[in-house]
Amino acid sequence: MSRWRPPSPGSTAIITREGFERLKAELDHLWHVLRPEVVKALAAAAAEGDRSENAEYTYRKKQLGEIDRRARYLSKRIPALKVAEGAPADRDAVFFGAAITLENLASGEEVRYRIVGPDETDAKLGWISIDSPLARAVLKKRVDDEFEAELPGGRTRFLIVDVRYAA
Repeated sequence: MSRWRPPSPGSTAIITREGFERLKAELDHLWHVLRPEVVKALAAAAAEGDRSENAEYTYRKKQLGEIDRRARYLSKRIPALKVAEGAPADRDAVFFGAAITLENLASGEEVRYRIVGPDETDAKLGWISIDSPLARAVLKKRVDDEFEAELPGGRTRFLIVDVRYAA
């Protein structure tokens, strides 16, 4: 039996304008602010002498590697992204960028989500990736439509209460 696994499917290369600007700002911050500070601190730690027992030197090398790894990822990802501008023509249906209110039919609980790109998801804000099972299940549905989604806790039925798009 081999250990080979098929590659995971790539994430959807779509993003909101705000998310795109945030990623560009992060890359700019990494290159022009954070990296020069770490390089300066690394040079100072290297000047202290024996590097094999120098914890500051080891820490700064790891930190520089993390910064370079993230910057390399962003440098490749940003040009591949497609910015979704504006709301769709059919504002009553759920598409990318929609802020939706759902009612869990089993518990009666209402939840709010916004469907965004995989690079800008944030659970605290209720921003879910368009690649998530819930977002895939709700796409193209309308207010008062019922649908089922396969979630980690099992199959769950929802009712769409509201669909809105940013102004």
